[in-house]
Amino acid sequence: MARKETAADAANPGRLKQIALTYKMTRKADPRIGLVIAAVGIVTFGVFLAIGFAIGHPIYLGILGFVLAFLAMAIVFGRRAERAAFGQMEGQPGAAAAVLDKIGRGWTTTPAVAMNRSQDVVHRTVGKAGIVLVAEGNPNRVKSLLAAEKKKMARVVSDVPVHDVIVGTGEGEVPLKKLRTTLLKLPRVLQGPQVTATNDRLRAMGDLMSNMPLPKGPMPKGMRMPRGGPKMR
Repeated sequence: MARKETAADAANPGRLKQIALTYKMTRKADPRIGLVIAAVGIVTFGVFLAIGFAIGHPIYLGILGFVLAFLAMAIVFGRRAERAAFGQMEGQPGAAAAVLDKIGRGWTTTPAVAMNRSQDVVHRTVGKAGIVLVAEGNPNRVKSLLAAEKKKMARVVSDVPVHDVIVGTGEGEVPLKKLRTTLLKLPRVLQGPQVTATNDRLRAMGDLMSNMPLPKGPMPKGMRMPRGGPKMR
């Protein structure tokens, strides 16, 4: 029993420290975050308390208002923190791979299946929507990368739907913060066994970067393809 209590006590400071760190990072990109959260909490609590006085149950509605105010503050903080994180990642090579890696269950992501010397890169993720190729970099250059990757995959997965997405802020592109939502909105056309079979076939085909160690998340800006590495077809 004492061991469980010790583990719980150790976990709580860790969570609080993580929340504090997230708040500090968010405040750098969103200086008004503290005022916004406080305003949301005060307004939510005030509305429920006023309703409580109006109907003759201020204590009951006050307690309910306090709980809901805390929940509303947490939701607003989470959304603004996520927005700030995406803002800091925007434009960094490999940022899309970091988002895809956290898309959720049912998706298998392989980062950097295609890349050129200009650091334009294509990532691949497979789920019940089929295969999604996500490109980041110069829109004109990544189109050729996408076409080459589709041609390569067609030899082994011609019966699986293939979608392509270019991450960016231009016309026809998907902003980084909307990438996860965009993929989750795609129609589901495959069953679980079909997703597994597709992953197996793609894995057997091999990837451009399979023999090259890559860090998770955004890639260093100075990173370049090795001269002796695999070449694009």
